[in-house]
Amino acid sequence: MVKYDDELLNNVFHVLSDPTRREILRRLGVGEMTVMNLAKPFEMSLPAISKHLRVLEKAGLVSIRKEGTYRYYYLNPKTVDKAHEWLMELRNFWTPQLSNLELFLDNQSKED
Repeated sequence: MVKYDDELLNNVFHVLSDPTRREILRRLGVGEMTVMNLAKPFEMSLPAISKHLRVLEKAGLVSIRKEGTYRYYYLNPKTVDKAHEWLMELRNFWTPQLSNLELFLDNQSKED
């Protein structure tokens, strides 16, 4: 197995456990947005959205581009790619294991 940064993965999966942050990331998948635009569908204050954005930024999932007085948030795909690689490695391990178990169980039921 490839060695992964445990702290990075822990942070990413912890951050992704919150449905509001997942929705923010989904919306940023469309393109960069200001806090005002990100906050529109949520029933929470701008400071609350800003707090979620700080958590996402600290985890490396979003970055900020400043233009005048506006701050534009956008996805940082490198961090998401690291988590995706880890999940794919896990999947590549378990898929053959489960296929072998299925074959074994099929053979057992035929013998019975």
